[in-house]
Amino acid sequence: MADNIVIVESPAKAKTIEKILGSNFEVKSSFGHIRDLPKSGIGIDIENNFTPQYEISPTKTKVVADLKKAVASAKTVWLASDEDREGEAIAWHLSEVLNLKNKNTKRIVFHEITKSAIESAIENPRDINIDLVNAQQARRIIDRLVGFELSPVLWRKIKPSLSAGRVQSVTVRLIVEREREIINHVSKNYYKTVGLFTALGKDGQTYTFKADLSNKFTTREEALAFLKSCQDAEFNVSAIDIKPGKSTPAAPFTTSTLQQEASRKLGYSVNQTMTIAQRLYEAGHISYMRTDSVNLSNEAIEAISTAITTNYGANYLQQRTYKTKSKGAQEAHEAIRPTSIANKEISASSGESKLYQLIWKRAVASQMSDAILENTTISINTDKSEHKFVAKGKVVKFDGFMKLYTVSNDDSSNKEDETLLPKLTVSQHLTLIKIDSTEKFDQRPARFSEASLVKQLEELGIGRPSTYAPTITTIISRGYVVNEDRDGKIRNYTNLTLKDGLINEVELTEKYGSDKSKLFPTDIGIIVNDYLASNFPDILNYNFTANIEKSFDDIADGNNEWSNMLKTFYGPFHTNVETAKEDSGYANSVQRTLGVDPASGKNIYARMGRFGAMVQIGEVSEDANAEKPKYAGLKQDQLLETITLEQALDLFKLPRNIGDFEDKSVNIGLGRFGPYIRHDSKFTSLTSEDDPYTIELPRAIELIEQKREKEIKSILRVFENDSNLTIKEGRWGPYIIYNAENYKLPKNFDITNSSYEDFMNIVNTTASTSKSKGKKVKAAAPKVAAVKKKTTTKKVATKKVATKKVATKKVATKKVATKKVATKSVKTTKSKAE
Repeated sequence: MADNIVIVESPAKAKTIEKILGSNFEVKSSFGHIRDLPKSGIGIDIENNFTPQYEISPTKTKVVADLKKAVASAKTVWLASDEDREGEAIAWHLSEVLNLKNKNTKRIVFHEITKSAIESAIENPRDINIDLVNAQQARRIIDRLVGFELSPVLWRKIKPSLSAGRVQSVTVRLIVEREREIINHVSKNYYKTVGLFTALGKDGQTYTFKADLSNKFTTREEALAFLKSCQDAEFNVSAIDIKPGKSTPAAPFTTSTLQQEASRKLGYSVNQTMTIAQRLYEAGHISYMRTDSVNLSNEAIEAISTAITTNYGANYLQQRTYKTKSKGAQEAHEAIRPTSIANKEISASSGESKLYQLIWKRAVASQMSDAILENTTISINTDKSEHKFVAKGKVVKFDGFMKLYTVSNDDSSNKEDETLLPKLTVSQHLTLIKIDSTEKFDQRPARFSEASLVKQLEELGIGRPSTYAPTITTIISRGYVVNEDRDGKIRNYTNLTLKDGLINEVELTEKYGSDKSKLFPTDIGIIVNDYLASNFPDILNYNFTANIEKSFDDIADGNNEWSNMLKTFYGPFHTNVETAKEDSGYANSVQRTLGVDPASGKNIYARMGRFGAMVQIGEVSEDANAEKPKYAGLKQDQLLETITLEQALDLFKLPRNIGDFEDKSVNIGLGRFGPYIRHDSKFTSLTSEDDPYTIELPRAIELIEQKREKEIKSILRVFENDSNLTIKEGRWGPYIIYNAENYKLPKNFDITNSSYEDFMNIVNTTASTSKSKGKKVKAAAPKVAAVKKKTTTKKVATKKVATKKVATKKVATKKVATKKVATKSVKTTKSKAE
């Protein structure tokens, strides 16, 4: 056993560090946190200064045993978890659980996994910073308190299996409010006018360039009147303005800016970016990837300067220091950068190589010269109107940092065209080629992408670098938000053109409102948000949430005592929760009356149902003989608060008969698990590209035949002496079908060489066992698997709730086991409060 035991969180990180330190050091991994608040119960002694009741995670029992054995004979234990608050808390938990003594325990931190950084850390150990630990404990306890107390309120007022969180609920609010801005946006039309001119440059060549009219027309008549005035007009240069300009490189990456730029340039999700960055860090390629600082160490700046001078020349070098504007940023940390600037490329997977290249370019470009620009503005007058055309151009005189890297922008409409304008003189005559006056429409607010949401959270001071990715993952997995593409709509617009003295008017069409990889709130997300905003305004207040983060910073700096901070928060919050529990109302009971069904004369409602958002024709009656209401689920891009009567009526067009195939009708329907084809009493799922409201017979037949072909391929064995017995390949492996019932096969069962009697023995044995237990043993049939592919997030969440209820009901019949199972059920449920 080595004299020195180094404990880190990650096994990948452990391997890299062990290679650096040599044989006198053994590096072990804790695999993250070894203990936490219990999954069941609140786990906090509120009456005793909010004392947390930590327990070792069941999955970490063996890890802890191995670590205890390793440190027992070690002379020195080095706690080398990450340098952020989470890492400090991990080091503290290790010290507590392993009963480490101060005299032979040292805390070390490093910003990068390199030989020099690790050796420097070994030479400069410190004690565990209890202020950082307490800041992390305060965050963990507040998040548990909010989740544990708020989530049951949502279960009671809306539906089971929901959750609330201090940061996640505020994040959902941002997305819901943006969606409502879009819904309420009233687009105004205007006419943008662009002229195309030719001119003779000073060099004797003829140039063609565009110029925009300085004002926009609000009506077609105004645009038409202007074009008529230009039919015999003369155009001249009235002014030329040339101004020098410059463009400055962006700072090196922080966590949030890396997530944003990786999304724009590489198309990576926030979670994908952090997963790849973690691997790069653990392999020693980049510095620590959870940081809100834009600082670079002096050593890094010198290494970058050498690389710039060598590769691009001294005129491209301009050393800089950056200061972050983010609230609560920890300036002692470094920005994200390569550990070795000499390594422009690394040997790694494609994803890792691309992200590394992005980090390398951004870090190097941050120390490069400004780009020198020349901005030219040419004003053009006409003798028939007071309106002016303006042409703007940009010339790059020295590319500077732009030789290596330029920052992307979320809004492509804001990108400036780098137009090269000719050298002209004032009063010079210009020849008009044509003028286009095109109808345009005000753009609605843009929906959040994951990257732009991270930017907004950072600007508001909500969350910290380590929380952005898990927060977005949580609100999507909970079904409050979806990240998806949505097609736009088609609209008409008018284009007026003046050319060769004639005016031509045409009606054209364009697609608008398309979204790619954007965040949309779901109906359940909107309902939860509205309920929390109405009943817990502080929790959903942006400033309140940011101030909580500031309180954590104060604790970390030793300026506040964590239990006092928790008392200040918990008192008003708990009172608010108790008040909400006493309210007898239900948030999901609200329904919109859309109008009257023309066919039946009954009211049509939009409301939340057991399996998600739906529309309903007719009333629910206690009279068993009364006609039952009709129901239809909403489409994926429809919301309860915006669906119209016409759209609702379209939803009731299913099921629809689209013709006959093999002398049997083909019907399209919408079930609990999505749209399907029904033919010959068999069901076939539609693909995500097939619209149940427009699909025609040929396509339906194609899908039916595809399923038949797949089922034929799935048949592993048939038996001539008994057509009722078939062996098939299913989603979870081979299984038996006998008399339309499914039976599991034992693991590693020899299908090929087993006899008919062997299979029937399994059928008979399983059937007998199933009857004695009062339940049926089933394997997954392909039909079920196929339908499940179409399940939406909303419906999956609702289905899980329904399943739990059934399970509870069955348990109740077993009197002896009821109590134990009930306790286990509570544990499972309450763990979701976090």
